[in-house]
Amino acid sequence: MKPVVRSRADEEAGDKLLNGTTSKDVSLGLLKIISALVIFVTGVFIGLSASAHVTRYFTSHTELFFPTHLPVCQDEDCLSMRNFIHPRHMTHEMTDEELFWRASMVPRKEKYPYKRVPKVAFMFLTRGPLPLVPLWDRFFYGHEDLFTIYVHALPGYKLNVSQTSAFFGRQIPSQDVKWGTVELVDAERRLLANALLDFSNERFVLLSESCIPVYDFATIYKYITGSVHSFINSYDDPTRYGRGRYSRNMLPDIQLFQWRKGSQWFELNRGLAVNIVADTKYYLLFRKYCKPSCYPDEHYLPTFLNMFYAPLNSNRSLTWVDWSRGGPHPATYGAADITESFIMSIRDNGTDCVYNSGRTSVCFLFARKFAPSALEPLLNLTSTVMKF
Repeated sequence: MKPVVRSRADEEAGDKLLNGTTSKDVSLGLLKIISALVIFVTGVFIGLSASAHVTRYFTSHTELFFPTHLPVCQDEDCLSMRNFIHPRHMTHEMTDEELFWRASMVPRKEKYPYKRVPKVAFMFLTRGPLPLVPLWDRFFYGHEDLFTIYVHALPGYKLNVSQTSAFFGRQIPSQDVKWGTVELVDAERRLLANALLDFSNERFVLLSESCIPVYDFATIYKYITGSVHSFINSYDDPTRYGRGRYSRNMLPDIQLFQWRKGSQWFELNRGLAVNIVADTKYYLLFRKYCKPSCYPDEHYLPTFLNMFYAPLNSNRSLTWVDWSRGGPHPATYGAADITESFIMSIRDNGTDCVYNSGRTSVCFLFARKFAPSALEPLLNLTSTVMKF
C-alpha cells in the first residue's frame, strides 16, 4: 500500500481547520463558564431573597407569640411573681369581656407561694374630680402595705393629683356611665375586676367622690378584714319602688320572691367579688329587662347575692347616708354642717347592728354625701375626732 503524500496546501488547510476548531472550543468553554457564573449568581440572589422573606415571616410570627416589644412593662420581668400577684400598672387594653375572664381566675392551690398580707381595695366611682383627696391621703398615710386604690372616672378625664398622693397613677380604663342605667353596674364590675388582678386584695369597698371615712384606718381595716360577712344592703321592698320594678320577663330564672333592693355602696370579700365578675346569666337579664326606672345598681347585687350567697351577707351597708330630706338623692353636707358633734352623731347614731354574730354600736365606717366645701373643716377634725 502506497503512503499518502500530503501537499503543502493540504497541510495549511488542515492547520486552519485545527486552529478554527480550537478557537471555537475555547469560546464555547468560556461561554459555559460565564453562563454557569450567571446562573450561580442568580441562584444566590434568589436564595438570599427567599431567605430574607422566610426570616421576616418567622420573625413576625415570633413577635406575635413571643413579643420583644412590651409597651406596658419595659425594663422589667413581666412574668415575674411580683408582677403577677401585684400588677404595678393600671393601664391595659383588655375589653370588659377579657378583663372579667382574667379576673375570674382562681388558684387551685390553697397555700400562697409568698407571704401574703391581706389588703383592702378602696374603689372610687366618680364622674371627675375627687375634691376630698387631701382627707383620704391623710387617712391612708402610713398604711401603704394594707390598701390599694382604684378610680373609675368618665373616659377622657385625667385625675390631677400630686405624685405623693395615694391616688397617683391609680385610674383604671373606663367607659361611659349614666345614672340610673346598667352602665353603673358595668363600672362597679370593672372596678372589682381590676382590683381582683392584685392577688393581695382580700376585701373590696365601693365609694364615691363624696364619701369620707369616719374612723381611722386601723379601726376600719380591722373591722373589715375581721368580718366573716360582706356588707351589702339587701331587703324586700313591697312597694312600687321595690317589687314594682320587677319584670316578669326575668322568669323563670329570677322570681318575684327573690327580688331585692339595696344601697349601691357595698363591701365584698374576694370570693363574692370573683363570683360577681364571673356572672353572665343574671347580669344579662338585668341588662335586658331592668330598664329605667328599674335602677339596676339598686337591684342587681342585692338580688344576685340573696339568691346564691345570702348566708355570707350581713344585709347592711357600711356607708351612712341621710335620706330624711326625701327626693331621689340623699342630703349633701357642706362646710356649715361639719362639726365635731355631727361626725360623732354618725359614729354613734343610737342604733346597733350585728357583727360576727354579736351586737355592736359601730355600724358605719364611711359617710356621704359631702360637698367640696366640707374639706377644710373636715381636715380640722381629723386629729381630734377621727384620729388620723
